[in-house]
Amino acid sequence: MSVRDTPVLIVGAGPTGLALAHRLARHRVAFRIIDQNPGPGTASRAMVVQARTLEFYQQLGLADDMVALGIRMDAGQFRSSRAQPTRINFGDLGAGLSPFPFVLSLAQDEHERFLVDRLADLGKPVEWKTRLVSYREQSDGVHVTLGNGDGTEALVAQYLCGCDGAHSTVRQQLGLDFPGGTYHELFFVADVHTDRELAHEFIGTFDEHTLALMFPVRRTGMQRLIGIVPRELRQRDAEADVIEFDDVRPYAEELLDITVERVNWFSTYRVHHRVAANFRVGRVFIAGDAAHIHSPAGGQGMNTGIGDAVNLSWKLAHVLQERIDPAVLDTYEAERIPFARSLVHTTDRAFELLIGRRWSARFFRTMLVPHVLPLLMRFARTRRALFRLISQTRISYGQSALSRGHAGDVQAGDRLPWLADEGSNNFQPLQSLDWQLHVYGVAQPGLRALADSARIPLHQLDWSAAAEHAGFARNALYLVRPDAHVAFAAPDQDLAPLRAYVSRWRINPAPYPHPHPYPYPHPHPHPHPHPHPHP
Repeated sequence: MSVRDTPVLIVGAGPTGLALAHRLARHRVAFRIIDQNPGPGTASRAMVVQARTLEFYQQLGLADDMVALGIRMDAGQFRSSRAQPTRINFGDLGAGLSPFPFVLSLAQDEHERFLVDRLADLGKPVEWKTRLVSYREQSDGVHVTLGNGDGTEALVAQYLCGCDGAHSTVRQQLGLDFPGGTYHELFFVADVHTDRELAHEFIGTFDEHTLALMFPVRRTGMQRLIGIVPRELRQRDAEADVIEFDDVRPYAEELLDITVERVNWFSTYRVHHRVAANFRVGRVFIAGDAAHIHSPAGGQGMNTGIGDAVNLSWKLAHVLQERIDPAVLDTYEAERIPFARSLVHTTDRAFELLIGRRWSARFFRTMLVPHVLPLLMRFARTRRALFRLISQTRISYGQSALSRGHAGDVQAGDRLPWLADEGSNNFQPLQSLDWQLHVYGVAQPGLRALADSARIPLHQLDWSAAAEHAGFARNALYLVRPDAHVAFAAPDQDLAPLRAYVSRWRINPAPYPHPHPYPYPHPHPHPHPHPHPHP
């Protein structure tokens, strides 16, 4: 049994593991990614791709192709037994806040195949039918035993990343607690063809202990049905009888006012809400469903896992390349666990509002959604608040050890605001996946000299009404992390604190101009793309 070395071993080739692999490839870090399955999934539950995830893919030059695969959600119809159906237009819900101001519907299996194929284009194929048998951490790395059709293989990884789902072998072998619980309700999910085609909108019916949703999920006209199995059928499930789609067909067709003509896939499942006690032990990390699972309300789960991967990837890469203080690895758990716990709490509350018996839930279903929400959605402030809530663009690491200072409305730890100005595309430099300085106005000679000596690219963008509207302060400096979060901000270009910050973290960016290692075409043929490239 030969022993091979690898800097990073990724266990699990779902969206989280694949996103981590793509980011490491872009950072030019060697890795292996394994999965015990024979290939990408053929059916899936996750289907919502949020704006922040698309922004991460834009850094890799993948976003436009992904948007072309999916379906934009422009409207939703909400129904309740105690209120008239209500249609709410979403459209460009986050106009001016993101280059992707919408929610994208894309089946997880198509999402995964897209990422798998692009990894193969890079010469980084997933190693299918390969499972993690065991591992142990020693002074020289993580000693791993893998199992496959040819027997077993031993390797030593500098870091092991468990992206292997809710039943994670990596988490279980770490002995980490996974506290939480299980919702009482039994859910069903199906991909079907119906007599009613939904081009760019979804339907939601909810009441006490009742929930049924329908989304367009594929460009072939297929619809995704998600709902709660009726109580009498749940009792049958408890008695180990198998529930088939025909059991829930009358219920789903009545609630959604449809006729199902063909069923492509059907399954039932129970939803858990759990967050692991830790996301890191030594050289071993967990991410995605291995670290946290929660209610599907809001379409947050898969996107949160991808966010974990993005957060972890640049920290691993820069530590391996000796470009930052290894203490940065401590910030992965410190930044991601609070958000995961907050998300579990938020999705629990949202789920209770949709199906609960309390007066607040009944008020939400019968008054707020049908009568108040359509009026509120006419106001830009409401639309912006809703977009920030679901898009994950509001995630901030303000309490992180990596975050220091503020300027204007931008706090260190915030996602860098997008500048909705055709003359200044401040997201384009983010494709370097490296540290960079932004100034909206005029960069003073001293700052330019510091940037040159520290080898940190400095991007001076014109001051404009759009920059002010985005929350920037004129002539302030912003040090941006590789994951497009602001690390350091100062309103007056004071160099001493910036110099101390760079020294504290031993930040050593790659020589610039940064090469673009991906063999993908640049996502935009000109330097200042239209701020709404996806009409």
